[in-house]
Amino acid sequence: MPSALDIVIAGGGRVGFQTAEILADRGHEVTIVERDEAVVSEIADEWIATVIRGDATDPDIIEQAGIEDADAIAALTGETGLNLAVCLAATELSPGVRTVARIDRTAGEAYTRFVDAVLFPERAGARVAANEVLGSDVQTLADVTGNLDIMLVRVAEGAPAAGKSLTEVRFPAGAVVVSDADGYRIARSDTSLTPGERYVVAVEPEVADEVMNLLQG
Repeated sequence: MPSALDIVIAGGGRVGFQTAEILADRGHEVTIVERDEAVVSEIADEWIATVIRGDATDPDIIEQAGIEDADAIAALTGETGLNLAVCLAATELSPGVRTVARIDRTAGEAYTRFVDAVLFPERAGARVAANEVLGSDVQTLADVTGNLDIMLVRVAEGAPAAGKSLTEVRFPAGAVVVSDADGYRIARSDTSLTPGERYVVAVEPEVADEVMNLLQG
């Protein structure tokens, strides 16, 4: 775990507040900037971070939040333009600060020209919803790059790879079994693909069907 960081979050709504909760639980110092008085009152009652009422696009406000000493700023309001403006203002005041902007559509990846990272929380929520709706033995956990999927896959009885070790299964290039059964440790060459157990697998889209055939039959 990295040492405690100083982090400013612009936007104390659902995404901003829950992000602050996670960061605070991990021992980081968090300051939330929120312009809505009602939201400020609500999150102040759940005290997990310093809360400043104001507009985070105002340089005076993010200076008050300590941007010059902050390690990172995450602009997590529901407005993409505002989030980008906050990150650009923060970079102007503190050139070394890491910037993260919430966007409202996947095409917003182009914004990485202006910020260090973008996030699209609605996509993650949709992924979880799809997994729950399908109730499948194959669940997409994350798409960590443009195309690479991280999946949780249960090995089916009778599948070609069932009961074999990784050295006995010829996975295609573009696929890696990441964890052993149920994710207790990183997979090794002697890891056995036990029927009924689940494994974290990283796959490129073009080999996904081949991998599913090996693990699901």
